Amino acid sequence: MRPWLSTRIIDCGEALVAIPANVFSFTAPHPYVAVGAPYGETSPWMLRQGVLAALVAAQSNLAARRPGWTLKLFDAYRPVAVQSFMVWQEFLAQARRAGVSLAGYAAPQALHARQPELHDRLAATVYEFWALPSNDPATPPSHSTGAAIDLTLQDEEGRAIDMGCPIDETTERAYPDHYAAAGHPAEKAFHVHRALLNEVMTAAGFRRHPNEWWHFSLGDQMWAWMNATTARYGRA
Repeated sequence: MRPWLSTRIIDCGEALVAIPANVFSFTAPHPYVAVGAPYGETSPWMLRQGVLAALVAAQSNLAARRPGWTLKLFDAYRPVAVQSFMVWQEFLAQARRAGVSLAGYAAPQALHARQPELHDRLAATVYEFWALPSNDPATPPSHSTGAAIDLTLQDEEGRAIDMGCPIDETTERAYPDHYAAAGHPAEKAFHVHRALLNEVMTAAGFRRHPNEWWHFSLGDQMWAWMNATTARYGRA
């Protein structure tokens, strides 16, 4: 269990609102929609009102520091059903890397019931990076609160900045400070750009996930735990 999931939530009641298309760059097609995640009529490009206001402030800060650069959004709001779907996709990916088959299974619970050792071996990596798709209102996945955003940087030519690994990679390269002591110039640049992203986001009030250079949140349980306060956003 992640340490922040015991943090109390007092939801402020802010609505989910659409992220304006003219302020940011967007990953297209949306990566989880493209693999069949069950959004239904719900758009992934939504955030709570206060979170969106902070993201706009972060974009203004970035533009002042690097003219022409934009925040490139990868993912925002995820219903719990989408979180569950994507967690299982990651189980399947980890199984492929390990050379094992999950044929006949459709969810982690079924795998755990029949092959608990295999489940636990795969889950150790999956849940290091992916939040448990909990339906308990006291422990919502961060993205299901509308308070989390996955993003990167884009330069003035519209090129995504190389950050040293892609978003959603589940290796140690995802750790925010993985390249902090790097000696190679390219790897030093990865750290400089990760630091820049963190600086503009934290200046706007966000906090970065300990294991993921791309994940930031404001007002959810992780953010509240880092700030020793109460979370203001529960499951949306």
